[in-house]
Amino acid sequence: MSSTTRGYAALAGVTAAAVAIGSAELVAVLTGPRSAPLVAVGGLVVDTVPEPLKKLGIALFGTYDKIALLVGTGLLLAAFAALLGVLSLRRLAIGLAGIAAFAALGVAAAVTRAGAGPTDALPSLVGAGLGAAVLWAFVAGPLELDPWPWTPPTPPPARRTASPAAEAPTSPVAEASPQPLAEAPTSPAVAATPQPLESSDPASRRRFLTGAGLLVGAAGVAGLGGRWLAGRRGVSAAREAVVLPAPAAPAPAVPAGADLSLTQLAPYVTPNFGFYRIDTALVVPQVDPETWRLRIHGRVRNEIELSLADLLARPMVERYVTLACVSNEVGGDLVGNARWLGVPIRELLDEAGPEDGADQVVGRSVDGWTCGTPTAVLRDGRDALLAVGMNGEPLPVEHGFPARMVVPGLYGYVSACKWVTELELTSFADFDAYWVPRGWSAQGPVKTQSRIDTPRPRNRLTAGAVTVAGVAWAQHRGIRRVEVRVDDGPWREAELAAVVSVDTWVQWSWRWDATPGEHTLSVRATDATGETQTGRRQAVAPDGATGWHRVTVTVR
Repeated sequence: MSSTTRGYAALAGVTAAAVAIGSAELVAVLTGPRSAPLVAVGGLVVDTVPEPLKKLGIALFGTYDKIALLVGTGLLLAAFAALLGVLSLRRLAIGLAGIAAFAALGVAAAVTRAGAGPTDALPSLVGAGLGAAVLWAFVAGPLELDPWPWTPPTPPPARRTASPAAEAPTSPVAEASPQPLAEAPTSPAVAATPQPLESSDPASRRRFLTGAGLLVGAAGVAGLGGRWLAGRRGVSAAREAVVLPAPAAPAPAVPAGADLSLTQLAPYVTPNFGFYRIDTALVVPQVDPETWRLRIHGRVRNEIELSLADLLARPMVERYVTLACVSNEVGGDLVGNARWLGVPIRELLDEAGPEDGADQVVGRSVDGWTCGTPTAVLRDGRDALLAVGMNGEPLPVEHGFPARMVVPGLYGYVSACKWVTELELTSFADFDAYWVPRGWSAQGPVKTQSRIDTPRPRNRLTAGAVTVAGVAWAQHRGIRRVEVRVDDGPWREAELAAVVSVDTWVQWSWRWDATPGEHTLSVRATDATGETQTGRRQAVAPDGATGWHRVTVTVR
């Protein structure tokens, strides 16, 4: 088998896989985007991949980690399909068995996800069936798209065995009139020997390439069309129809000077489109606000179920709260400040009446993800909200529409449940939320942190007055002081901008008389309790990174 023949066989396998995935995406329009094989298998990977690999993915790709996972899964599938195509040349059953195995994986991943039903198996089954049909048609079917047609080799001329009579002189007539030699029969073994593709009919190769191109194009249209139709069937229109009530307790106005409006400095209020997103959902859950329900149950004296209309009818509280992800590295941007509108969770819990010993509230998302929040924190008077609005509009779909949790002072993995459908009262001794068995701390209070936004690393500056600025945060405690150091010099106190409350970050600035050379700027913060940010470096696991943010710049 020549390398060209193997290449065409690999292309046949990839074409079959493209047809399988594209058709499955189209079927998933009816069964839900989470049932599509790539998404279902990708979700399984998210839930089962070792934690070091998960952290590596976040470190490498940040908020694009989900796209990277889907692209990586697609590339691995393409490589697997190419191998199946080559193996199918030797035995078609191998390729069909490989497609069946992937279909089984897709079905298992789809039907075992939270809230799945039997119909979630359909995309994988339909896609596998069509993919198998394409592979069969290319390798053994009647469509004449076979890229490896061969012809039996021309046998060498048969030799006659010399005899004494043949050695005798022949007459001139005999020499002038030679008799034709009978061809030796071609053996079946020789006739069935595959020949290099280069010797096959060019028309067959063109038919194969045309067929493969058409099928891949159709699969692409089906896949992209399926995603588009799934988006059209989403909840964007329903979200736009939601009218948020005016807050009974509006947020305090942002004081003058809270936003220094410096180039490269993060704004005091993060716009919705720029707010970080970290979660385990490969496709954004589309929750119909008309059918959404919040159930408060477990170890409570009074179980409660609320619709969105019930929630919106309650007195609303509006507050600015800064959220931070536990995966945020020192100096990272997985932190943002927004104006949230919602119902105090404390009031909902008081109505439910937690039983003694119910020290954990488990927030459960529509996709089954869980976070565990200390009950005491939700009832200690801080502005912990079941939020329905963000920066003056209904929650964006990717940020938890129709409702999510917002808790000042805790990292998101233990508090910020998006697309929340349940609040279950239990105990830390009885239940571990999603991230705890994966090596993260059960309780995650936000650590005091600070960051230099300007100048940026490796910036080239002009000697003289330079404004160094950034943000610092210690939600629910507040920031008392920020200090900046140049190289190994003394710490100099920066100027703090105004803030709405201790639940938000603060912008800071410091005037530096920069001298020529390469310099390292460091920053540290002290919170309102008097605790100064440690310079000891610690990774994000198990409960948040520590260390001073440093930036190296060149001054001319």
